Amino acid sequence: MAVRFYVDADTLGLAKVMIRLRWDVTYPGDPGGTVKRHARPPCPITTTDIDDDQWIPIVAAGGWAIISRDKKIERRPAKIAAVRDSRAKLFAITSDEKLDVWRQLEILMCNWRTIERLAQTPGPFIYRVNRTKMSKVV
Repeated sequence: MAVRFYVDADTLGLAKVMIRLRWDVTYPGDPGGTVKRHARPPCPITTTDIDDDQWIPIVAAGGWAIISRDKKIERRPAKIAAVRDSRAKLFAITSDEKLDVWRQLEILMCNWRTIERLAQTPGPFIYRVNRTKMSKVV
């Protein structure tokens, strides 16, 4: 099985929970691993100290969907441009409340079937994701 989801550096706690459950998830600095006899290679993005316009094209070239946390995604023109230019697929957790890993996971799980379905469609796109709904930004 191949990697399908990249969890951004702003949600590393969430990433470290997800990689124990799914072999198709990676994050910056991920050394790779095995889940349910499925091997996951090391992530080509080796550091969390990298600008959006550098890592987004790498992730998009792999066909991976991005899971991020950015409640002000609409106000990030450089990130939006990087998504558009590289034809990336991004799901931004946008809740205004303070979110620990458990609450981030709850939001993701409430929307997971839709996220998986949309991740199979061509980019570029950005969706805002919160506990009760998803809405398209780009």
